[in-house]
Amino acid sequence: MRDTILFGDCRDTLKEFDEKARMCVTSPPYYGLRDYGGEESQIGQEQSPEEFIDELVKVFREVRNVLTDDGTCWVNLGDSYYNYRKDGCIPKQTFAKNRQDLPETTPRRSNKLKGLKEKDLIGIPWMFAFAMRADGWHLRQDIIWHKPNPMPESVRDRCTKAHEYIFLFSKQKNYFYDNEAIKEPAKDWGTRDRTNGKYHNEGTGLQPHSGLTKSYEKKNKRSVWTVNKKPYKGAHFATYPPELIEPCIKAGSEVGDIVLDPFMGSGTTAAVAKSLGRDYIGCELHEDYGNLIEKRVGEYAPVMEVTHSPLLDAINQV
Repeated sequence: MRDTILFGDCRDTLKEFDEKARMCVTSPPYYGLRDYGGEESQIGQEQSPEEFIDELVKVFREVRNVLTDDGTCWVNLGDSYYNYRKDGCIPKQTFAKNRQDLPETTPRRSNKLKGLKEKDLIGIPWMFAFAMRADGWHLRQDIIWHKPNPMPESVRDRCTKAHEYIFLFSKQKNYFYDNEAIKEPAKDWGTRDRTNGKYHNEGTGLQPHSGLTKSYEKKNKRSVWTVNKKPYKGAHFATYPPELIEPCIKAGSEVGDIVLDPFMGSGTTAAVAKSLGRDYIGCELHEDYGNLIEKRVGEYAPVMEVTHSPLLDAINQV
């Protein structure tokens, strides 16, 4: 089943998996921001944030079943604001004047939601993180995706939002995590005197201490990742940049492992996985994205010699 996309609702197709993935990395649909077309059961168009979170937890319960015991799950999720509209008109979202991909009407916005006031930041990412923890996942870290080129916002009573979250979850207390694979260069690397804990940094003008024992050229990757947004032409509505998930895949898997994405979209996860020597398995609601995924994999991982494509075979059989 490796290098395969299962088309349909991931809450159903995940039950068909016959292999274990080492990790999952994905970006679910955001709450109430876009209508991905057609299906009434699509995730993201629920009547309340609580219902949305409940459906996501169901998805990742199935994900947990197909992960190895030492597997991890990395989830990118953004937030949204509550804007009540009596007539259910287009929500006043923070897309400047761009109404692309927004539904014509949003009946959900006609519902007054308990506990939320007009213009409240809903707090979707942390609602999700706590719900996942309550469902049995180990909540290991929140990572900040800092966007130097955020979407413009025509707001005057708060800052322009320039970040999203990536949450790292694990099935168990002990799990696979390749720290060395994602270490960062240490700009002012120094040496440490283990006898008294002092450091000497080159280039500072300070004299070295006696008893220097070790040099440090790399440091642990920090939890704020600065990555530019990179739209993919002709693609799915929201594509996260390949550079954002490369560290996730490097840290969460080894060469030859399976990387899972239950919301495959335009195929970024598949492309990055293959470029790093991993295999992928994904779920996607819309069969129309099949050729796009295949193209994405080919563009980002040209080193592969494709002689047989299970994905295209699956598409052609539909």
